[in-house]
Amino acid sequence: MRVVIAEDDALLREGLVLLLSNEGIDVEAAVDNAEDFLAAVTHARPDAAVVDVRLPPSYSDEGLRAAAEARRRIPGLPVLVLSAYVEDSYAAELLADGADSVGYLLKERVGRVEKFLEALRRVADGATVLDPEVVSQLMVRRRADDPLRTLTPREGEVLALMAEGHGNMAIAEKLVVTETAVSKHIRNIFAKLGLEPSDSGHRRVMAVLAHLRS
Repeated sequence: MRVVIAEDDALLREGLVLLLSNEGIDVEAAVDNAEDFLAAVTHARPDAAVVDVRLPPSYSDEGLRAAAEARRRIPGLPVLVLSAYVEDSYAAELLADGADSVGYLLKERVGRVEKFLEALRRVADGATVLDPEVVSQLMVRRRADDPLRTLTPREGEVLALMAEGHGNMAIAEKLVVTETAVSKHIRNIFAKLGLEPSDSGHRRVMAVLAHLRS
């Protein structure tokens, strides 16, 4: 896999380069601003990009906008966006175009090497990956009468794994239950949230995110 990185924090940027290189992933470029990122992506046409949401000069959403522009220049470019905090509006904006191969993770996941690498590889393979902490915090903010609060603890666990882009088999393995049990939980979740069932991982994430933000 060939990757381009955009991260303004020098230590984290170099850490990402070292981490990915040690995993046999080629880092085509590692830059600290949106302009250089877009130039590198256009030139290298990588298999995936890792981008910080906040880049110079304003440190607001330059990285997010650069990721969107990169996907316009190279349709379908897998992009994994990193953020220091849970900002669900950024996650929603990133996923708004309805395309696959996008992800939104908190930077703390980078320290959990296997989780980070798994997310990057799933995004590169076409999956949609949403940090479970985004879902967790949004669930806490719901109204008392919101149907989300009717989910059982196990259904909540399944929902969080769905948001990470996992399929039924992977969810079953992580929760040590059968796929039949997972399918039942998912049917219950969609029924309680009034959403149409879907076998597409991306559509499931989009449906969950749409409901959480409604």
